[in-house]
Amino acid sequence: MNARYFYVYILLIVCSVIALISCESKASDPGKTKDLPATNDSSKVKTEPTGPVALNDAAAILKIKEIPILCYHQIRDWKPTDSKTAKAYIVPINAFQQQIKMLADSGYHTILPDQLYDYLTKNSPLPSKPVMLTFDDTDLDQFTIGLPELNKYDYKGVFFIMTVSLGRPHYMSKDQVKTLSDQGHVIGSHTWDHHNVKKYQGQDWVTQIEKPTKQLEAITGKKIDYFAYPFGLWNHEAIPELQKRGFKAAFQLYAKRDQQDPLYSIQRIIVPGSWTPAQLSNAIKSSF
Repeated sequence: MNARYFYVYILLIVCSVIALISCESKASDPGKTKDLPATNDSSKVKTEPTGPVALNDAAAILKIKEIPILCYHQIRDWKPTDSKTAKAYIVPINAFQQQIKMLADSGYHTILPDQLYDYLTKNSPLPSKPVMLTFDDTDLDQFTIGLPELNKYDYKGVFFIMTVSLGRPHYMSKDQVKTLSDQGHVIGSHTWDHHNVKKYQGQDWVTQIEKPTKQLEAITGKKIDYFAYPFGLWNHEAIPELQKRGFKAAFQLYAKRDQQDPLYSIQRIIVPGSWTPAQLSNAIKSSF
């Protein structure tokens, strides 16, 4: 091989080596990763549900942000005979009016239990600033005072009815309960005579829950899907009894939600009669 061809041969070898080094460098360049196939990086999987959640997937339901749920009882002005404890459950008329006005002025939208249920189990959207207004114990002033106030703002509520008191003085009648249902409010079950669920035995489940619920269904002409525990007190034994009777969810007060069945221990807060609109607003933000 003469000198000319020898140098050409050497030059070709050098160029091949340089090209090979360049290709390897480009393949390992982090800036080129967008051209590489996608990988299954578990750290990038969203933790929030993006679709329906299985009803038995308690962990997924517990991760979903809770919605403010307020609980009212009596709406009337305080009397000299009212104890300090009683005043916690009695909201004076003007205070109630100011509280509801604050919710409306602040842009809150009322939701009903089916919307909450679909939100928790199907990831269904809710209106901005959702809030649920619930009323326990069948008190007449919820109908005569509370209802007109809700109507001012096109608000809807959930009324948990204790059936033993239907038609008695200072309590709602069957016709008034039906009127609430017909106007788009939700009627829920709240036992026959407000006995503590933790003390139920044997036939109590029929007397306190099954029969009253069927009575409410006969009054409204609608299935009753939701239950509120008297005093907000619940136990694990109650949950299968509610499930057997077709309830979709149940509402308590304050306590930590059940880790296995959170749909049957949904939290609410009582609104004391002493709260100003500002205090209610702060409680909503801090409690949920």
